[in-house]
Amino acid sequence: MDKEYPVPLYYRVYRNLKQKIVDGFYKPGDRIPPESELVQIYNVSRLTVRRALEELRSEGFISRAKGKGTFITGRKEEEQMNVLKGFTDKAKEEGFSVKSAVLENKLVEVPLELAEVFGVEQGTMVILLKRIRYMNEDPVAIESAYLNTAVDVKLLNILKKDMSKESLYDFLRTELKLPLIRAYEVLEVTEISGPDAKHLNVPAGSCALLRKRYTYTSENKCVEFVRSIYRGDKYRFKIELKTTGVFEK
Repeated sequence: MDKEYPVPLYYRVYRNLKQKIVDGFYKPGDRIPPESELVQIYNVSRLTVRRALEELRSEGFISRAKGKGTFITGRKEEEQMNVLKGFTDKAKEEGFSVKSAVLENKLVEVPLELAEVFGVEQGTMVILLKRIRYMNEDPVAIESAYLNTAVDVKLLNILKKDMSKESLYDFLRTELKLPLIRAYEVLEVTEISGPDAKHLNVPAGSCALLRKRYTYTSENKCVEFVRSIYRGDKYRFKIELKTTGVFEK
């Protein structure tokens, strides 16, 4: 234990191994040393090593195959959720290469549950932009974005664009000058269905994160609703909570 900052031994082992994975010392597919060697390397008990490995496994960094050993699955991308950013901006900030595959980019009737949110009549046409999102060549999410054309008719220009190469948020902010000032989100645990599982290259029924985002302009108009499914083994979200009050000493 560290005298100044008490850190459990298992956490120090976990943190060191995780850093080696992030830095590329261990690469996806690599087999890490067995427990007996890790006990010697870190001079800790086998129980401490097992707890550190379980922490890495729960975060998706490693997988353990009985009789074969422990293998690196790759870095799990983490997103800080207190900043309004698009997928492309966030991924590039973290140093990932990004690409998209467009599944749909067309006009559809507004879904019934979105008509009131968008402030439009039922039957109004809105844009559906559905894409597979990749990070470092790995498919990590499927996004279905519904865009409210009643906010700005120039949103229709999206239909003419190659959205496999362009950032939606960059288009909204730079070309249309739309002031996106707030969004609220809902997160749920779900399973990936057959078609989506095929796109994300995972078995049907795999655990996933379902994310729903409603994005608003400065005039309090909902310009976008996005329904995203993230692979549970490749992505996680991080939320920082802050108090607004003052504590008495």
